[in-house]
Amino acid sequence: MASGRPSAASPQARDAAALASSRAAALRNWNRRDPVWVFGYASLIWRPLLRFDAHVAARVHGYHRQLCLWSVQHRGNPECPGLVAGLDRGGSCTGVVFRIPARHVEAEFEQLWRREMSLDEYRARWLQCRRIDGRGTPLRALAFVVHHGSPYFSGRLPEARQVEIVVRAHGGYGSNLDYLEHTVAALNAAGLRDRRFERLARLARRARTASAPR
Repeated sequence: MASGRPSAASPQARDAAALASSRAAALRNWNRRDPVWVFGYASLIWRPLLRFDAHVAARVHGYHRQLCLWSVQHRGNPECPGLVAGLDRGGSCTGVVFRIPARHVEAEFEQLWRREMSLDEYRARWLQCRRIDGRGTPLRALAFVVHHGSPYFSGRLPEARQVEIVVRAHGGYGSNLDYLEHTVAALNAAGLRDRRFERLARLARRARTASAPR
């Protein structure tokens, strides 16, 4: 349920059995011979932590990038939660797809699941990704789509509220503003733009400057 604060203040990680079951379900139709593609739309672009042998800019339809998940650990804390990105319904989203060789898929998915699926914030979905350069046929890639039933789902907050949160929040991986600026910079480096995220980063920088002691 969306709200002005996360409904679960302390992260409750899913156990190993639940993660293994979810991972196995995602890979149920994989033939163990072909490489697997993973779609990154935020931190996975600039911090993939994957063994991949190719990557290309791509777009998915039916989902858009949104700051819609509370972060109470990495980019915020229970007292001052931050906001991180999820793929939410509607529109389209540009990002980067990474090709994982077949021999690395199981090991890479195990660590990927620990990173992205431990708090039950996402649902793994196979999406059609069209290369930005227009070459080849669409790529089938795994993406992490926001889970609306998660206690960390924020819903679509007003822009001013998002900016306020991004300016204030700080967690174990650094500030919420750093997260947003890294995402914008990584998209730009890949030849991509997200004008909403660029605007949020610009407004947040101005707000932080205006509030700094003089």
